[in-house]
Amino acid sequence: MAELIGTVHFEKRDDVALLTIDNPPVNPLSTGVTYWMAMHLEAAIADDDIKAIVITGAGRAFIAGADIRNFGKTLPADLPKPSKSAGEWMESSPKPIVAAINGTAFGGGLENALMCHYRVIKPGAEVGLPEVKLGILPGGGGTQRLPRLIGAENALIPMLTGDPFPTEEALRLGIVDELIEDDDFVDGAIRYARRLVSQNEGPRRIRDMTHWTSKDRERPEIFTSGEDFVAARMRGQFNGEQIVECARAAVMSESFDAGIAEERRRSGLVQAHSQRAAMVHAFFAERRARKIPDIDRDTPTVAIQSAATVGGGLMGGGIAMCFANVGIPVKILEVDQAGLDRGLETIEKNYASQVRRGRLAQADMDARMALISGTLDYQAIGSADVVVEAVFENLDLKKQIFSKLDGVMKDGAILATNTSGLDVDQMAAETKRPEKVVGTHFFSPANVMRLLEVVRGEKTDDQTVATAMALGKTIDKVCALSTNAPGFIGNRMIGGYTQEAQALILSGATPWQVDQVVYDFGFNMGPFRMSDLVGLDLYWRAHKLAGGTLETASRTSKVSFKLCEMDRFGQKSGRGYYIYDERRRATPDPEVETIIRETAAELGVNQRPVDDEEVLKRCLYPLVNIGAQLLDDGVALRASDIDIVYCYGYGFPKHLGGPMYWANDLGLDVVVRDMQRFAEEYGDHWRPAPLLTRLAEAGDGFEVLTSS
Repeated sequence: MAELIGTVHFEKRDDVALLTIDNPPVNPLSTGVTYWMAMHLEAAIADDDIKAIVITGAGRAFIAGADIRNFGKTLPADLPKPSKSAGEWMESSPKPIVAAINGTAFGGGLENALMCHYRVIKPGAEVGLPEVKLGILPGGGGTQRLPRLIGAENALIPMLTGDPFPTEEALRLGIVDELIEDDDFVDGAIRYARRLVSQNEGPRRIRDMTHWTSKDRERPEIFTSGEDFVAARMRGQFNGEQIVECARAAVMSESFDAGIAEERRRSGLVQAHSQRAAMVHAFFAERRARKIPDIDRDTPTVAIQSAATVGGGLMGGGIAMCFANVGIPVKILEVDQAGLDRGLETIEKNYASQVRRGRLAQADMDARMALISGTLDYQAIGSADVVVEAVFENLDLKKQIFSKLDGVMKDGAILATNTSGLDVDQMAAETKRPEKVVGTHFFSPANVMRLLEVVRGEKTDDQTVATAMALGKTIDKVCALSTNAPGFIGNRMIGGYTQEAQALILSGATPWQVDQVVYDFGFNMGPFRMSDLVGLDLYWRAHKLAGGTLETASRTSKVSFKLCEMDRFGQKSGRGYYIYDERRRATPDPEVETIIRETAAELGVNQRPVDDEEVLKRCLYPLVNIGAQLLDDGVALRASDIDIVYCYGYGFPKHLGGPMYWANDLGLDVVVRDMQRFAEEYGDHWRPAPLLTRLAEAGDGFEVLTSS
């Protein structure tokens, strides 16, 4: 007999049948689970002594989605076949069935619970439909039952984000019927089932519910809001559009079965779409990045129970919020009271904004603010388990700070620097404990952006790296490890992208053409809008401070430097590459085109029309090429790590998998051939990286992840 992965235990508790799903570690659905569920449900329904059925999970999960080990497997031919599927038995059962949600119920787990007649939950358990993150949709009836149960308005955005419902939210919305706080959760669920029987509460099927569908048919704005969400937050993501249409079908279809048919049709469309594979890759890339091959997974980490930041500005304050958001007390060290007051006031304003928008309760804001305190004294932060230096990018200043931290921080504390590309080893050399120094490159705003680049210095020990990675997970960051190299992963790559964008406008493209091409590809904004947002003057001022002039500027810096000399610094001055109105709406400026033409003439560049395909390739190929160099040099561990750095830190569209995945999809032979042509036209910097050439010649590609 072929192996069946997972099982379901059957137990009679007098008049209640208890079915316990057992498929370690998190009880995902598999052929074994669904087979035995169907067989046991049939037996329980046929047994006249059984009046109700309770379904629960063994261990820490109810059902945590599908079992990736089981994809494509079928039942062994010699097994007796159930007369109905498990789901059909659940909905057709004449006896009440209670889903006892003892832990995680995600994806198919929640969908199975919704097929049950009643649901009870254990404190701390979460439920949700995260399929959107895998490029698919809740195709087991989730898009139909959840809107019928709690209303389309309550169901739609969580289906689009994939974010879970915590216990209290699930209870408030009515996803679950009761919170069971008994010491023995299963006993409590069985008592609940018996109470239903004693009160003659029979089966209650979500498919028969009409309260919310009747109300929602009069509220088409619900789906307009969903469409707006997809346009703003999921632009170009195919499965997001399909989820909105499925929810619309749940409300507008003439029957439940018609809605289910529409869900199945659209589920087939997303399963067949190219974005699904890209998003599966991105999903597992995020998880793979946590694993460091040369560090044992059992390496002990430092328990982080208190934290400190040096600097309370934009980055330091945002990092402090990251700690407070997860209940870790944090002290902010500043050089003077005015700076400290500004930092704390900004943090309070950020939290207050979340409260106004309904994203945070006032009580939670108060609790988080209570965890954040300020000081002007280095000694006051010495007892923290981790300190993150977050001053501006000046290596000499950072080295001075690390020398001071070494003198006050307790033994075993982690000393981290929030540098975006400076030499971590030089900072570590200022201490007597270089093994405890690590780079933690947060992205701005730190309390919002999910990426954290962890940078391992030459002497950083395994415990420090493991602690930094674990801390990133604790504060809800997606972490990727880099070695200590200039620019690390992300900023090393972005340099090639921005320089080629500048070269493109000298060739004959306009800034707005380049931005539009990159935006249409899926980025939130193009390189010139991004430069205006960050400020054109940052690099210009640094160049001047170092004694540079316009004449000594690089070819690709000359246009932006000329704009700065005209006091065009970007959004903050109302003019940069674009003209900005009071609402920061951008308008192309013909004067900029004139400056570009003049600069090209000065440099001897003959301008010509540049088509959109060339614009896209010349912007994105540098990411791929530099990424390949980073892999060859050992700066990045995996191509998939590079993909998540760009998806989470630089706005590369996740539904396209990341730059390395995108290059695979395009064909590395195509990339190399184009780059060789660009090298002949534009110079040696277009020479393909050795790894890129080797892979293309071998007909291989960068790794693609399909499982964890």
